[in-house]
Amino acid sequence: MDPQALEELAHSIRSHGVMQPIVVRPIGDNRYEIIAGERRWRATQQAGLDTIPAMVREVADEAAIAMALIENIQREDLNPLEEAMALQRLQQEFELTQQQVADAVGKSRVTVANLLRLITLPEAIKTMLAHGDLEMGHARALLGLEEHRQEEGARHVVARGLTVRQTEALVRQWLSDKPDPVEPSKPDPDIARLEQRLAERLGSAVQIRHGNKGKGQLVIRYNSLDELQGVLAHIR
Repeated sequence: MDPQALEELAHSIRSHGVMQPIVVRPIGDNRYEIIAGERRWRATQQAGLDTIPAMVREVADEAAIAMALIENIQREDLNPLEEAMALQRLQQEFELTQQQVADAVGKSRVTVANLLRLITLPEAIKTMLAHGDLEMGHARALLGLEEHRQEEGARHVVARGLTVRQTEALVRQWLSDKPDPVEPSKPDPDIARLEQRLAERLGSAVQIRHGNKGKGQLVIRYNSLDELQGVLAHIR
């Protein structure tokens, strides 16, 4: 667990309390095992609190493993490849169909299928995904290329800073062998610097969508309630 992220969550818990109970199961002699919410439990301890809200459930070992996997998929700050690997483990360990996996984690079957396809990508592209150089949309588009061209396409995308839509256009162009190049977008350097400053201040990814008429949107991305609590703590 990231010590800095844990401290931010502890600070948020001191200010706002725990927003969602952890889930535990009894294991005898007034002892309990955490099934979901270990990060919240550790942050609560770090915040100096003696108690934490919890839901007690009687579940078998297999069900406890499944619940822990599902909670990890839904709440941790996973990159697309990590999420794909967790979904694959859930599917394989419990012999589930893609639809059953989708129902368990609250995603569509198409989303689950697209994530699982990421596992088939070349290792170089998986590394780019893990490091955040590519987004899931980029990788999904690159899957349309023949395997020997996927890595070449990924390096082309990263080098030119292509958006997902531009990557999709690039793949269509390569598949049809059209010579027209896809021009990369040129982000406003002032907007980029402001996004970076806000992201450092809030501890979360920030996107500024600035329109031509002075209007726009400020998008703050978070991947779990724990991360949202950290953002709220910075705002306060």
